[in-house]
Amino acid sequence: MKKVLLMLAVAATILCGCDKDKNKEKLSDKLIGKWIQAEINGWPALTNEKMIITFVSDTKAVLSASRSDYTQTDAKWDPYLECDLQIADSVVTVTAQINEAKTVVFKYIVNSITDNEMSCHFKATLHTNGNAFNYPEEDVILKRVTVDYKNDVIGLWEGRISSQEGSEFDDGELHRWEYKTDGTYVYYRQTEDGQWVSDVNSFSEYFVDGNLLCTRWMNNGEGQVENREWWEIASIKDGVMLWTALRAHDDGTTYVANFSMTKVN
Repeated sequence: MKKVLLMLAVAATILCGCDKDKNKEKLSDKLIGKWIQAEINGWPALTNEKMIITFVSDTKAVLSASRSDYTQTDAKWDPYLECDLQIADSVVTVTAQINEAKTVVFKYIVNSITDNEMSCHFKATLHTNGNAFNYPEEDVILKRVTVDYKNDVIGLWEGRISSQEGSEFDDGELHRWEYKTDGTYVYYRQTEDGQWVSDVNSFSEYFVDGNLLCTRWMNNGEGQVENREWWEIASIKDGVMLWTALRAHDDGTTYVANFSMTKVN
């Protein structure tokens, strides 16, 4: 009788272990692909707060983020950053080595996940020079991204703001952007006689991961500061590219900006 009970206990333990492994495999399978924040703490996420995370396997992830909402020295520009990934039950841990002195650890405690949406409690810790800084915890909803416009954006485009509000840097006029394969771009203005003249900046950089387009640039001259702007590519089809972005006024009210561009051959 004791042997029978012992065998049953061992069998139950094995079955429980198998169930856990199956749960892990199911979560890993559902994670594979690109995800972007849709909501943060119950509110729609501003475009400049978004990042793209691609779960490549159950051990690897790729992160693309551009953030400058803390201080200029803490600004982040991390396109296609390779990360280590661990999955333990419902906890997904992403470890990103920024440089020799900085490591960021993201923890997604998954509450629920479907094919297109994931609800998580999010924790982030920055480890630098032996010190740890915990960012405010957030409840986030991520949406699956099924497109990647990284290659489609390459080339010369012409366009302007197509909404009442759009960009603090925009003058409402027609401009051109030439996106190159090396992660740089050239910005063109049109003169009164119709000629296109390029701006010569200290630098002009961009990256596209999934549907997220992030740009940064600095004008030439003494005392200039780095500027950044973020967009989500709504579509690229038949030589037309549409952008959209959720932005906020200084008083906290939000608005949606739209931009329309046409491919220049």
